[in-house]
Amino acid sequence: MTTPSHPSRAAWLTLLLAGAFEVGYALSVGGSRGFTVWHWSLVAVVFFLLTLWALSLALRSIEVSIGYAVWAGIGAAGAALLGPVFFNETLTPAKAGWLALIIAGAVWLKLADRPGERTN
Repeated sequence: MTTPSHPSRAAWLTLLLAGAFEVGYALSVGGSRGFTVWHWSLVAVVFFLLTLWALSLALRSIEVSIGYAVWAGIGAAGAALLGPVFFNETLTPAKAGWLALIIAGAVWLKLADRPGERTN
């Protein structure tokens, strides 16, 4: 298997879109209340398919280790930040601090994926 070429801006934008779909999936699963509310369950299935589609496109040129970590981080952070807005969940300072660490990690992964720093 060959190493993907340097990821394009479009690949990173597609990965961000996949992350946004992942947030939509996580929130709609929460709204489905264990898949007992049919319209939220249907929305969850749509977001699930969209996130997998966009992630698979992005991973054509972004390494799986980096792409998956960024995608999962976006999903986790987005769901945690929007959970209090949509579901009356709590966001404590400790949770916010750990989310900041996740976001910082995703940013550093992106910065580490620069073309001049790759060793093959």
